[in-house]
Amino acid sequence: MNKKMIDYKIFIPSLLLMAAISIPFALYESQSLELMNTVFDSIVSSFSWGYLWYGILLVAAGLYLAFSKYGKVVLGDPKEKPRFTLFEYASILVAMGVGSTIMRTGMLQWTSVANDPPAGVEAGSAEALLWGNAYSMFLWGFQVFAIFVMIAPAMGYILHVKKRPLMRISEACRILFGDKFTDGIGGRLLDVLFLISILSGAAVTLGLGAPIITQNLSHLLGIQVDFTLTIIVTIVWVFLFSLSAYLGIEKGIKRLSTWNMYIAGFLALFILVGGPGVFILNYFTDSVSMLLTNYLDFSLNTESVYQGETSHIQSNTIFWFAYSATWAMLHSVFAAKISQGRTIKEMILTYLLAPTLLSWLATGVLGGLGVHRYLTGNLDILNFVEEEARMAAIPEILNTLPFGEIAIVIFMIVALIFLTTTLDSTTYTIAAYTSTRDMSRFEPPKMLRIIIAAVITAFALILMRIGGLAPLNVVSGLMGLPIIVIQFILIYAAKKMIDADQAWLTNVRQKDRPSKAYEAKRKVE
Repeated sequence: MNKKMIDYKIFIPSLLLMAAISIPFALYESQSLELMNTVFDSIVSSFSWGYLWYGILLVAAGLYLAFSKYGKVVLGDPKEKPRFTLFEYASILVAMGVGSTIMRTGMLQWTSVANDPPAGVEAGSAEALLWGNAYSMFLWGFQVFAIFVMIAPAMGYILHVKKRPLMRISEACRILFGDKFTDGIGGRLLDVLFLISILSGAAVTLGLGAPIITQNLSHLLGIQVDFTLTIIVTIVWVFLFSLSAYLGIEKGIKRLSTWNMYIAGFLALFILVGGPGVFILNYFTDSVSMLLTNYLDFSLNTESVYQGETSHIQSNTIFWFAYSATWAMLHSVFAAKISQGRTIKEMILTYLLAPTLLSWLATGVLGGLGVHRYLTGNLDILNFVEEEARMAAIPEILNTLPFGEIAIVIFMIVALIFLTTTLDSTTYTIAAYTSTRDMSRFEPPKMLRIIIAAVITAFALILMRIGGLAPLNVVSGLMGLPIIVIQFILIYAAKKMIDADQAWLTNVRQKDRPSKAYEAKRKVE
């Protein structure tokens, strides 16, 4: 690989800073975790209201861009067809945006709320169970996906309309801060911040994702979960997402994403037919009712008048939004790359609707199965998740189905593919971001994608071995603070670039072009 293909000015500082952050935390895990949690808790207590309004404001900004004149702007040549079909496009966004985490949380997230419900609700009660699954759905609601997508209009515009060669945050800020800032240390700092947040988040995802596979393998094969098993699973997983990233979007990421939609759909049908299908459908209906009835309460409740400790819903919502912010730049940069030929409206609405609806369905099916097994006394899940390794509850629940071992295998396949598509899109995006190759015309170098995969894996394995994932997870949440500021800056940058080019008049599809009378009037003015 040509060494000029990598921008070492942002790549090397990011790696060094990652090591400087990770190694001390790993060596002093308990002390660093206590310190990070203290810092995070102080931020939550002071700015919990700010995080909640942040999510609402981004949804409002997304709807404004989608349904105003800006939504008609095509990211690319208006005469060309979109790069992917709508199903392929939505599948890629779903696989990257929710796939890996929904498999980890969908079946068990309700237990956290059921054990620690809102004030006035009894733990373990029927009401607490409804709050639990409704809250699980809320976590995959419109605010989170607005957080993920709202940098994408600016990134997509510079890449596909302005044809800028570098797919970077700093490049999108050029119209606001000028050439001196963008090409100087200010631009590099922005780009290094992006890389650190994504590298740390990817390492945490790899570390937290491995138990989804190891715990199911342990149950299936009757073996103990140890670091050797973790290494074996991680190596197989790394090979898969490295291969997919190496093959690229069309041959790798797209195929895995679309195939997995079908496999996940089969798993859902398997659970409905082989399990308590009627109960799951009823519980899903009740959960949606509870969600919609209390959506504003979930979105803006700070529990200010309750003087005890905050409930899981309030504290976790703040962390969830903060942690989602660290992934915002990755999701937006990747969404921008694959949105060639899509309008801004199509990009935003697809990201707001497709992952949300699929997440609600997944949570309804997986969570409904877990709740049914708890209610019928098959498994004391609420105690199990507190006393045992949390992921160990998943194979226990799946094993209650007819052909339980087959259900576990299918679940592992779906989870592994979702985890793979999450990390191969991550490595692909980081490679595109650090490459000096013209990203408006080419793909990132294949060897660079492999190097990025190796870096992420090395960090994750080291931290899993010596400790340090937990504090790094909190650090990822803290890094959301500066990224929130960058998000709003880039929303304004997108508007300013489009206004400067009057792209809502020129870079639109034929059916959206203004009438000849309007054009004549505009020329006279």
